[in-house]
Amino acid sequence: MKVIKIDKAKWNDGLEALNGSYSLFGPVKQNECYEFKKLDKDEQLDLSGLNTRMSAKGLIYPHTEAMFTYTLDEGEENHHIMQPADKDYSPRAVIGIRPCDADAFLLVQRNFDTPDYKDPYWIQAYEATTFVGLACNNPCRSCFCTSAGSGPFHEAGLDVLVVDAGDYFLAKAITEKGEALLKVTGWDNELDSDTAEKEIAALKNDAEAKISSTILTDNLKEMPITAVYDAPFWEDVAFACINCGTCTYVCPTCWCFDIQDEVHGTSGTRMRNWDSCMFPLFTLHGSGHNPRGEKVQRVRQRFMHKLKYYVDKYGDGIQCVGCGRCVRACPVNIDIRKVCDLMNNYDEATCAAQ
Repeated sequence: MKVIKIDKAKWNDGLEALNGSYSLFGPVKQNECYEFKKLDKDEQLDLSGLNTRMSAKGLIYPHTEAMFTYTLDEGEENHHIMQPADKDYSPRAVIGIRPCDADAFLLVQRNFDTPDYKDPYWIQAYEATTFVGLACNNPCRSCFCTSAGSGPFHEAGLDVLVVDAGDYFLAKAITEKGEALLKVTGWDNELDSDTAEKEIAALKNDAEAKISSTILTDNLKEMPITAVYDAPFWEDVAFACINCGTCTYVCPTCWCFDIQDEVHGTSGTRMRNWDSCMFPLFTLHGSGHNPRGEKVQRVRQRFMHKLKYYVDKYGDGIQCVGCGRCVRACPVNIDIRKVCDLMNNYDEATCAAQ
């Protein structure tokens, strides 16, 4: 795939050229935090932040999403009949998404786009989106992406990878969607591919060398589920947890949702909202029974799902891309890296002998 050199003075010109063909989304600084949002006309991206507070998953899978609307007014012709909610799946481009966030969509896809079940809302939004990633030259101190199957220059899930090379950007087209987007921008200073790849590789090596936080996952696959499920360390891990759900909301690979109706007068909307395995009501049955009624059970479920159940089901990595958001956001300092170490190093025989 080709690589284009972009003079930073011409960067915004290219984004303006995209406005007619794509709805643009990107990071903007709001109240001291960086968040993804749809860009208003003439609104500029802010690429100076290390990472957004929330991941980009909300652009494809909104926090609250209307699915159907209906009326209870019996004077209306289609009363009590669900009608599809209005949707906009016109082309959109997410500019400045970090590689770990783009990679996370491929993990989440296993829940929303399978041979047996296809979620039309997620699939149509995802297919309408072109992801223009911004490589991480200076990863956060809490990032551990390189040992979680991702990386600061990772290309999986991206259509274009943009690399900050100082006075200019290097934009590498990865997919046909990416090439189509670059044609619209007017950035046409194509470089010799070998020279450009060497420059990107050097910057990649420098970035990866700055990541000091790592995890080990080599023992997770072979460890018996019952052994780690019954491990004695879960009470200690869960002790400080307040079940706020922050970790699940900031996580780019958490996908749980609930469906509910809201009615105002005679107008109703059926919607789905993000939910969290950390909430006491998440597993509450209609009978009143709750199989995970205790805090420790919910904390265990979160980590077992990401670091064991997912591993056993798919066999090619954990359900985590190492973005470090949950580490930074947890109000009581529960750290997935430490929990992963406890699980990966757990020795049932040694513990039984003690």
